[in-house]
Amino acid sequence: MKFVFTDKKVTLPNFIHKYAEKKVGKLDRFFKEDATASITFSVEKERLNRVEITIRSSGTIFRVSESTSDMQASIDAAVTTLERQIRKNKTRLEKRLRQGAFERAVDAAEVSSFAPEEPEEGEYRIVRSKTFPIKPMSRDEAILQMNLLGHSFFAFKDEEAGGAFAVVYRRYDGDYGIIEDEQ
Repeated sequence: MKFVFTDKKVTLPNFIHKYAEKKVGKLDRFFKEDATASITFSVEKERLNRVEITIRSSGTIFRVSESTSDMQASIDAAVTTLERQIRKNKTRLEKRLRQGAFERAVDAAEVSSFAPEEPEEGEYRIVRSKTFPIKPMSRDEAILQMNLLGHSFFAFKDEEAGGAFAVVYRRYDGDYGIIEDEQ
């Protein structure tokens, strides 16, 4: 697994990067050789240490973000959450992950939540822009990818509709919905 470290508005000692590499490296058994782990460290208001880990492997993206009062505890929590995410979706991910990856057990950790601020009435600002390739996939694969990213929606090309643009989303009642292009 390749590692890319980013320190945002914080200067960390080298041993923190080595600690993160050691902990995230334990997840290497789940991934094939092409895996890349991007680890971003930052400090938020009220002295919260935030760690965001994004692992890309075989066209699948795993992402988790954790904040605690200690950077090493944030790393531990993020790795535990990632492993929990992988195990939760084990049967759906078996084709994409390394053979024999699920031979050890792991403890579960609590998941942090995030509620973004609502924009004021009449104020719409685009504060971030992303570009990414929209791949053809089944609806189940799109829902799996959305859950692995921790997003509430996911855009994709629906194989079941001949490659038409579609968006799956998580409903408030816990079920899923789909928005399709009217053809």
